[in-house]
Amino acid sequence: MTASWEPGTQYGYGDIVEFEGARYKIIQPHRSQSDWAPSVTPALWGKIPDDKWKDHEPYNPPHDKGDYHGQDVQQPSDYNNHPDQTVEVPHEEQKQNWWDLDDDRKKKLKIGGGIAAGLGIIGAGYYAYHKHEEHKKSEEDKDALAWGVQGWAKESQVKTEEFRNHGPRAPATWVLVEGRDNIPPSAFMAIKYTVARAYFEHGLQIGKASANFRQGSAIGYAGKVIELPTFEVLVADPKGVRWVEGGKEANGTLLYVARVRYNEGLHPAKIGEHLPAAHLAFNGTEVLVEDYEVLCYN
Repeated sequence: MTASWEPGTQYGYGDIVEFEGARYKIIQPHRSQSDWAPSVTPALWGKIPDDKWKDHEPYNPPHDKGDYHGQDVQQPSDYNNHPDQTVEVPHEEQKQNWWDLDDDRKKKLKIGGGIAAGLGIIGAGYYAYHKHEEHKKSEEDKDALAWGVQGWAKESQVKTEEFRNHGPRAPATWVLVEGRDNIPPSAFMAIKYTVARAYFEHGLQIGKASANFRQGSAIGYAGKVIELPTFEVLVADPKGVRWVEGGKEANGTLLYVARVRYNEGLHPAKIGEHLPAAHLAFNGTEVLVEDYEVLCYN
């Protein structure tokens, strides 16, 4: 049975709701408000024609799930209960942009460890790729990045724990990984590499992961390859996916998971409507590949 749309609810990719006798599939993840009903927000919800409903029925995992379950996913760090945090950070506030908070609130957050989890992620290697450039950022810039990566990590932690405890709710799920030795066996492979994504410079960038990478994951950004130790990998039911929206740029523009053939191999990469070609992180540089595939739900 399809759940009814309700205000004050967080909706994510894959969600389908019923409202005023019609069914809608989400377009853009958001937290619903009383005046954001699906019938009046075409940018957030797409109406499903009655004759197409059978193609959009909620995902039901097969009785024999094989490797697609939560048991092989490592328990992530508890970013929602950092030991140095003494100030409360409400869930809704954490979703706000750092620049939208007033100066007094920012000060209280900094003093009370409200960005401690984010600073820990940054200190663990977020900027290791260009220490020589770090001095160019102001303290306010660094605080904003810590706040942003912390919000992403908290949300990913919750989703990962739900997947571990209850199994899949969709054919594909992003789960949080810390370090190259914790990539789960069920991670979705693009032949040689695992499909991955990571928060970087206020955006969620698509890349690849491997136990052979120093930090565990690699993304392409501004012509460079960036390795990051805290990232997400895609775990998927092999029978439930094809070559799905994966990440986003800092301005909210969506990025998709691509697969490209390059240098006699297949690699996961990123693509978007604003990009002229797929962007691949390879051998220390970001390579543009015009021929690519895009991962899609079956």
